[in-house]
Amino acid sequence: MVKIIKTASEPKGLKDSEVFECLQESIKDKKDSLKKVLLIPPDFTRFHSGAGMITAMYYNMLKDSCKIDILPALGTHEPMSKSEVTEMFGDGVPYECFISHNWKTDVVKLGEVPAEFVKEVSEGLVDEKVDVEVNKLLIDKSYDLIISIGQVVPHEVVGMANYGKNIFVGCGGSNMINASHMLGAFYGMERIMGKDHSPVRKVFDYAEEKYLKDIPLMYVLTVTTAPFGVINMHGLFIGRERSLFEEAVKLSQEKNLTFVEKPLKKVVVNLDEKEFKSTWLGNKSIYRTRMAIADGGELIVLAPGVRKFGEDDENDKLIRKYGYVGRKKVLELVKENDDLKNNLSVAAHLIHGSSDGRFSITYAVDKLTKEEVEKANFNYMPLGEALKLYNPEKLKDGFNTLENGEEIFYISNPALGLWADRSRF
Repeated sequence: MVKIIKTASEPKGLKDSEVFECLQESIKDKKDSLKKVLLIPPDFTRFHSGAGMITAMYYNMLKDSCKIDILPALGTHEPMSKSEVTEMFGDGVPYECFISHNWKTDVVKLGEVPAEFVKEVSEGLVDEKVDVEVNKLLIDKSYDLIISIGQVVPHEVVGMANYGKNIFVGCGGSNMINASHMLGAFYGMERIMGKDHSPVRKVFDYAEEKYLKDIPLMYVLTVTTAPFGVINMHGLFIGRERSLFEEAVKLSQEKNLTFVEKPLKKVVVNLDEKEFKSTWLGNKSIYRTRMAIADGGELIVLAPGVRKFGEDDENDKLIRKYGYVGRKKVLELVKENDDLKNNLSVAAHLIHGSSDGRFSITYAVDKLTKEEVEKANFNYMPLGEALKLYNPEKLKDGFNTLENGEEIFYISNPALGLWADRSRF
C-alpha cells in the first residue's frame, strides 16, 4: 500500500519537481493497469491548496493511457466556471473532463452512522442517525483508482479539513452535510477548530471504515501557506491510512495556526473577490478569527466580491429570512420553523456566522445593499469608504498602525488559517 510523506526543509516549500516525483511514485506500481481514473480536487474556494497543480500533474501523467474524469468536491458550493477551472488547473486540463457534483440529486446512500454512536461522540448533544451519502461516481466500479486531493487546514465544522471530509461533504448528500454541520455547531466550534478527533471527524471516520473500505481510494493531502498570494506547499501526504492525515494535522497546526498574546480589539479581514462571492464562504472571516477577538471588539470584513448570502438559492433565501442572530435564537428558530429544521446546514451556518453579541461584525460591500446586510444582522459599511481607511495594498498581515494612530490586526486571507488567543484554544 502506498504511503508517501514529503515535507519541505525550506520556508518556500516543496519544489514543483519534488511534488511531481512524489505523484509519480504514488502510481508507479499501478500505472500500466489503469484504464479509468477519477480525480477529486477541491473547488475554487480552495485555490491556495496546491490541488490545482497536483490535479494537472496527474492528468498529464495519465492522459495518454487512460480516461480521466474530474469531480470537484463542491459540497453545497456553486459549480466552477470555465474561467475558474482554467485559473486553478491550467490550460492543459480540458474543461470537458470536469463533472459538477449536485448534493441533492447525484448521491447514493451507502448506509448509516447509528444514532447511538452519534450520541456517544457528541456527549449526548445529538442522538440522531446520519445517512452516509456519496456521489454515485464513487461506487462506479469502472474506476480503477479514485484520487482525493485536498488541503489539511483548520476548519469550523470538522476541526481540521480534508481526508474523509472531501468525500462525505465535498461529494456528499444533504443529510450528511446537514447533520455534520449541525453536530459541529451543537458541540461548539471553539472546541473543535484546529484540532483532530472532533465529533464530526469521528462520524466521518466511522463512515470511512465501514463504507469506503472496498473503494479504490487514495488520498493526496497538502499543507500550504500563501504569503502575498504565492502558494508554498510545506507538506505532501499520500496514501490511504489515517496516520497520514494525523501527520498532516501536526504540520498544519504548526503552519496555519497563529496565536496572539492578548485578545484583539480590531481585526480587518480581506476577502479576495475571485474566491469569496457569498457570506457562506466569506464568514470564514468570522469563524477563523473569533477565538482571537476581544469581548467588545470589532471585525471589519472587506468583501468586494460578496454579492449574496448562500451559495445555493434555497440556502440564500433562508439566510436572508432569519439572519445571523446567534446560537440561542437559531436553536429556537429550528424548533419553530420546518424550513430551517429541514436544512440544518443553514442553521449551523447561522450559528457559526454570529458572534453571539461578543464583538461587532461589519461587512464592507458594494454588491449588497445596506438593507440586505443589516437584515442579515451585520453592520454595513460602503466598500469604498472602508478601502480608504483600510487599504489592503498598504497593509501587512498582523499588526498595523494606521495614519490616524489606530492599531488594527490585518488578515489577507482567512481561509488559510486560524487565529486564536492562547487562553481560548
